[in-house]
Amino acid sequence: MEMLQRLFGFDKKVTTVRTEITAGITTFLAMAYILAVNPNILSETGMDEGALFTTTALIAGFATILMGVYAKLPFALAPGMGLNAFFAYSICSVMGYSWQFALTAVFLEGIIFILLTISNLREKIVDVIPDTLKNAISVGIGLYIAFIGLQSCGIIVNHDSTLVSLSPLSAPAPMLAIIGVIFTSILLVKKVQGALLWGILVTTIVGIPMGVTQMTGVMSAPPSIEPIALKFEWGKIFTPDMFVVVFTLLFVDLFDTIGTLIGVSTKAGMVKNGKIPRLKQAFFVDSIATTAGAMMGTSTVTTFVESAAGVNEGGRSGLTAFVTGVCFLLSLFFAPFFLAIPESATAPALILVGLMMMSSVVKVNFDDYSEAIPAFVCILFMPLSYSISDGIVMGHLSYILVNLFSGKYKKVTVGMYILGAFFLLRFLL
Repeated sequence: MEMLQRLFGFDKKVTTVRTEITAGITTFLAMAYILAVNPNILSETGMDEGALFTTTALIAGFATILMGVYAKLPFALAPGMGLNAFFAYSICSVMGYSWQFALTAVFLEGIIFILLTISNLREKIVDVIPDTLKNAISVGIGLYIAFIGLQSCGIIVNHDSTLVSLSPLSAPAPMLAIIGVIFTSILLVKKVQGALLWGILVTTIVGIPMGVTQMTGVMSAPPSIEPIALKFEWGKIFTPDMFVVVFTLLFVDLFDTIGTLIGVSTKAGMVKNGKIPRLKQAFFVDSIATTAGAMMGTSTVTTFVESAAGVNEGGRSGLTAFVTGVCFLLSLFFAPFFLAIPESATAPALILVGLMMMSSVVKVNFDDYSEAIPAFVCILFMPLSYSISDGIVMGHLSYILVNLFSGKYKKVTVGMYILGAFFLLRFLL
């Protein structure tokens, strides 16, 4: 136990080895979809899809293990959703740049983040965010995670008139997800340890006769990353477009990571006097992961909101992250097995984790509208804009404006004004 405490910050008064292992596997299964989705998205730029799979698994494993050993926190990292879409569809498709140009932008972003972390600027930004928004972030992330789950299994679908709509629930994928939600809910009510993990596994098995789970094998050798590793394009690093691209990547990654760390840490009860333990170390891991990820050939690596799945299973130390990271490395050789887990099996875990993240809403003072309105705006915009960072931006700006023009300007600090100006700059760009 002493070795676990030294390596991972393990505290036997708070958690157990079994709980940490279960939490780590649960986090992995909740975010294993990235092994399939990230190569699928980035390969549209012309990058080798097999190499992307290997890189995705390697960087997720390396970064998450580093988070567990160095930061000693139960958070997992991987190439971020949204950021990979910006890489493929905005930089490469709309702007017309090569994927080598985009990788160069990600590498520069990582270097800048390392410098910002060393200077403690990222921690200072977290300190500037008001407590009411920190609680709102956790709730907003809960709705955001649940929305992702409902979308991924096909329960909520696109609609041209109303943007979103309920799908025909008799289809196999939505029906399997509903079965998974009911089964996992029963386990949670009965306080079965590892309820989310058992829910994912059992739902996957049920999906076989329904035709949703498709088993194509168990083991395979990982492809080489040589086609995409260290493929940078230095000739355009001083162009206006490179500045805009790097700034956008910086902004989204910064506030997605801040939001995830605040939200999941708040849910885990790890925030003490408004402070997240070992936050600087977590930011440093995030920075190193982004830089290393660019060198290996993938888009920005960030802390995953699905870490909440493991936290809700009781994960409280770096051992949870270590287990998740090992699972990613093992997935290099068991890709057919892990990729057979359908989104309909992981969706129930995300939906129910969303419920669990909602508990922080009781900490928002709804009797004080100067606090309640910004918190509501933050909560509302995260799922509706499909962005953690946009939710933080709208909540923060509304906090400044509501309090400034209602005569409570003393509540707004200089740091909040500076951060607000930074947010406005992002909209202008």
